[in-house]
Amino acid sequence: MNARSEVKVKDAAQIPAETKIAPPKQGRKVKRRILMVSLPLILVLAGGYFWLSGGRYEGTDNANLQQARVTIAATTSGQVTKVSIDNNQHVTKGQLLFQVDPTPYRISLEQAQAALAGARLQVEESRAALAEAQAQLKSATDSVAYYQTQFDRQKALEKKGIAATSALDTAGHNLHSAEQAKVAAAQAVNRALAALGGKADIPTDQHPSVMAAIGRVDQAKYQLAQTSVHAPAAGTIYKASNFKTGTFVGAGAPLFTLVETGDTWVTANFKETQLTHMRKGQKASISFDAFPGRSFKATVSAIGAGTGAEFSLLPAQNATGNWVKVTQRVPVYLRLDAPDPGLGLRTGMSASVSVDTKHHRSLGAIGRLVGLN
Repeated sequence: MNARSEVKVKDAAQIPAETKIAPPKQGRKVKRRILMVSLPLILVLAGGYFWLSGGRYEGTDNANLQQARVTIAATTSGQVTKVSIDNNQHVTKGQLLFQVDPTPYRISLEQAQAALAGARLQVEESRAALAEAQAQLKSATDSVAYYQTQFDRQKALEKKGIAATSALDTAGHNLHSAEQAKVAAAQAVNRALAALGGKADIPTDQHPSVMAAIGRVDQAKYQLAQTSVHAPAAGTIYKASNFKTGTFVGAGAPLFTLVETGDTWVTANFKETQLTHMRKGQKASISFDAFPGRSFKATVSAIGAGTGAEFSLLPAQNATGNWVKVTQRVPVYLRLDAPDPGLGLRTGMSASVSVDTKHHRSLGAIGRLVGLN
């Protein structure tokens, strides 16, 4: 080692240790300060972004799938002679469900049809009676004219002293009898006309008695047709396990239920604070617990007229001293945009709903929130 190298080693050995590590310490301090400033700033910016973009979507998991339910009942009373469905069976609109014994109703229809024929025959008889009464009235009128002439002739002869008084009395008696017969014939015409409803040329089927008989026939036909009960809509039969052939049913008594699979909606119970910007027609997404991972598009069809508590069996009475404010829930009804008939949706299924209200918060709202404005 030469002299110059020894000098450099000695000079390096004489440099203080603090001077050697100073640059790294200063760098860490600068990084620490940048981190201390930037981290809160990032958190504030991120929080502001999420706050501004938040409030657009309102969601709840307090939701259920609903389907229309129709209670099936017989319109006529009788014994069930045929059952064409089973419990939980899917049926189409107009499909035969069951049939009540039609025999007594067919007999009633035949009786009503016979009564209708009798009413029409009676109208024709009344029409013939009117014609006969009118002919008798014309004959009586002619007789009165004839006997009036005879009476006038006998009276003239009696004044001249040619005819006897007895002949005049006989002529007067005959005239009086003819006049009485004319009055009776006129009354017979009135009775026959009244039997025809006051109109001699009335059509047979427009006569009141015939119209009443036609109504009874139509009623008997309707009751006979109602012995066959058909599905009012497509759906699934429910609670029909004990409905069998031979069961006696009464008119109007509920028998089982038809769940209409074609009429499906979701009822979501949102908090009242979530309804501020919710409107009819807004789009939503729905997920069912039975189909995890799948999302279904829907549209808000209506917002309930009141809270669930307001329409409960025993509404809350808040006019008391121990009242506690509780956030109420309002039902919101949503329709699936494209329901899949083969998916197997069942009424009562649990669902989660998220509604896009299209609402965006503004910077002014932040100012009002922190009290700057």
